[in-house]
Amino acid sequence: MEQEIILKKSRLSLSFLKPLVAKFIPKPNKGTLFSSLKKTGITILSIALFIGLWHWGAKALYNVEAEYKIEKAMTERGAEAAAAERACIASGDSSCQPNTLPSPSQVWASLQSLIADHKIIKADKAAFVTKMTDTNAKLIAKGKNPIVYTGRASFIDIVLTSIRTVFAGFLLALLIAVPIGIIIGLSAPLRSAFNWFIQVFKPVSPVVWYLLVFMIVKTLYIGDSTDNAFVISFISVGLCAMWATLVNTAMGVSSVDKDYINVAKVLKLGTFQKVFKVILPSSLPLIFTGLRITLSVAWMVLIAIELLAQSQGLGLFVWEEFQNGANDSNSKIIVAMFVIGIIGFLLDRLMLTVQNMVSFNKNEAV
Repeated sequence: MEQEIILKKSRLSLSFLKPLVAKFIPKPNKGTLFSSLKKTGITILSIALFIGLWHWGAKALYNVEAEYKIEKAMTERGAEAAAAERACIASGDSSCQPNTLPSPSQVWASLQSLIADHKIIKADKAAFVTKMTDTNAKLIAKGKNPIVYTGRASFIDIVLTSIRTVFAGFLLALLIAVPIGIIIGLSAPLRSAFNWFIQVFKPVSPVVWYLLVFMIVKTLYIGDSTDNAFVISFISVGLCAMWATLVNTAMGVSSVDKDYINVAKVLKLGTFQKVFKVILPSSLPLIFTGLRITLSVAWMVLIAIELLAQSQGLGLFVWEEFQNGANDSNSKIIVAMFVIGIIGFLLDRLMLTVQNMVSFNKNEAV
């Protein structure tokens, strides 16, 4: 009897948790669960199919180039040289391997190699900092610059440099495009006056923007020994990517419901109050759509601009590996390609999340 009473009391004491459990852990719906499993299964199947086709294609290209090398040896040096070339290729010797599209396993091995290399460089940096602690402290006390690590950057450092550059360019685009978009969005004559400017400069190639920025920054930094590759890169990225935000901001501001403007007039709101309390809140969905496009464009053009500016990012990394021509260079280029794609996807999801927070109709943002 006592045990039954204790059991009833424990059930009553835990009954208050049921609403919380129901809220955070809803009962599984069979239809929804089946649909989720189906989508997951299709995604896994498509990934497996992609890897399978990639492996088959890499093997086919490998065989084509291998046969070409053997035939070339036969034509130029005879049957004995062709047999030696065939044996060398079969042995896996890196000196005679066909340099073509790498297989998934080779790309995976290159990724592991880049991660291991990052750990080694990180340890070297830590050892350098420890070694130079006392020396740098004395230099700083004398008002001199400390000695910094100037060794090669790891792949992770390169990725972080590219992310820092793209966010700096995105911030520059935001600071330029949003205020100008608001100003020209408030005035139809200004929109007409600036329309030619937008239409002419919007399609300009990132290479041309880089050259223009290089001309200006080189002059401003004349006589300065500091590396200005980062400055050139992020300014070029910002100028190349800002146009979607500029157009969308102007469109959003100009299409604000006239009733809201009339209410602002009735309330006798000042210009700044009208902009920040009425116009901007109404324009936010379109502005964030433009910002989302701007961030995507910034990430796409960054690779070409980093290559031209010799900025230590993914663009330069890809170009150097291509020029290097080592046995694993192609694999590292494919690793960089996947990293670029994944980061681009994550940046787009980040902006989509923010856009959904300010969007009136969340189903419109896809």
